[in-house]
Amino acid sequence: MLDADIEPCILGIDPGASGAIAFYFPSRPKLISVEDVPTAAGEIDCATLARRIAVMQPHVAIIEQVGAMPKQGVSSTFKFGTAYGSVRGIVTALNVPMHLVSPQRWKKHFRLSADKEEARALALRLWPGSVHFSRKKDHGRAEAALIARYGAEVMLATFAGAA
Repeated sequence: MLDADIEPCILGIDPGASGAIAFYFPSRPKLISVEDVPTAAGEIDCATLARRIAVMQPHVAIIEQVGAMPKQGVSSTFKFGTAYGSVRGIVTALNVPMHLVSPQRWKKHFRLSADKEEARALALRLWPGSVHFSRKKDHGRAEAALIARYGAEVMLATFAGAA
């Protein structure tokens, strides 16, 4: 349920230790706050991530629903699964309503293929004043931002309707 007096904030998360988080305010669509997931010793820094999310007080979190990738090693799969579970646990512990979205679903909404560079190019077009997507390696940031925007464009009406 959204409070009519509080500006909605949508949290988009591209999970994983090399992922990113984005905070999107639909009433100000040209603005986006994006950062890499904080890490320590190659793993998600859960305490720092929790503090960053708590400060922004998102109304909802949209998390990319991911699974093991073909030909990924057991160790990599375990590490990725741990990161994914950590993100979901943090969001749950902060009492932020969570929705999972498959990469195929949100990418189809934006007419994107699996090519991560396409996501970065779209983010550069949608947020031309942002420096968050300037490097080729910023595709995780771009995907987190687009996941948040997907949540606003596709799911926000559902949240507002529950009020």
